[in-house]
Amino acid sequence: MRYKGKVYRPPSEAYSLIVQVTYGCSHNRCAFCDMYDDKHFGMRPLDEIYEDFRMARQVYRHVQRVFLADGDALMRRTADLVSILDLIYGLFPECERVTSYASPGSIHAKSEEDLRLLRSKGLTMLYMGLESGCDAVLEKMTKGHTVAAIVEAGQKARRCGFALSVTAISGLGSKELLRDHAIGTAQALSAINPEYIGLLTLMVERGTPLAKWVSEGSFQVLDAVDVLRETAIFLQHIDSEGSVFRMNHASNYLTLKGTLNADREALLHRVAQGLEGYGLRSESMRAL
Repeated sequence: MRYKGKVYRPPSEAYSLIVQVTYGCSHNRCAFCDMYDDKHFGMRPLDEIYEDFRMARQVYRHVQRVFLADGDALMRRTADLVSILDLIYGLFPECERVTSYASPGSIHAKSEEDLRLLRSKGLTMLYMGLESGCDAVLEKMTKGHTVAAIVEAGQKARRCGFALSVTAISGLGSKELLRDHAIGTAQALSAINPEYIGLLTLMVERGTPLAKWVSEGSFQVLDAVDVLRETAIFLQHIDSEGSVFRMNHASNYLTLKGTLNADREALLHRVAQGLEGYGLRSESMRAL
């Protein structure tokens, strides 16, 4: 495969065929993120995309999953995505699912008719970042959307038949907004009720506005104890029946796995054990 710049994918797409259909992130201004700092957002030429998929068919005997990169593939024209999906399922009849990142902006930019068409063509799941359910945090981090707009986007995606995986970031509210961030995030995810919820833990990347705030002392990074306190508050307030919950990213201090709401008490018990020091990942072992 031919890739431009750094390429990212969700952990669950580790064994997927990854093909860039866009470059970079359509927003790319979040204060905590440096993922796509090596490229500008753009549409990859369709002929190159087709060539990559045809080359992949020659190389790989079995392609079960496909992930459309980069950070906001849904921003492509619907007609382009339809042609790409038709090509994928034509070349790989064994393919079981095609997924991509999506932003609140790209979901809102598509009509429900277009979204339902893409779902019928085999785009099965979207990954979307909530980051926080607190508007003050989103504004500080220049997310570009309000909580209400992100919730509406998530509900729209679900209404149009997509499976939805939504991520949030522990510690993004600093100590100042710890409780507001935890409760607001729980409420926003409850309103979306996605199939999957992923909770990452904030890590400060060099060169970001966040790194500057930390060095200046205007943003206090949470330690492991504060992160677990925040996680407990989050779990106490979330009501998202049936959502598969994962806090098993390399950035997390503690690994949590369960299904809401049934496993809430077990998850809270695991957090309590973490607060006593059991099962914590050391700072040196954390990564993005």
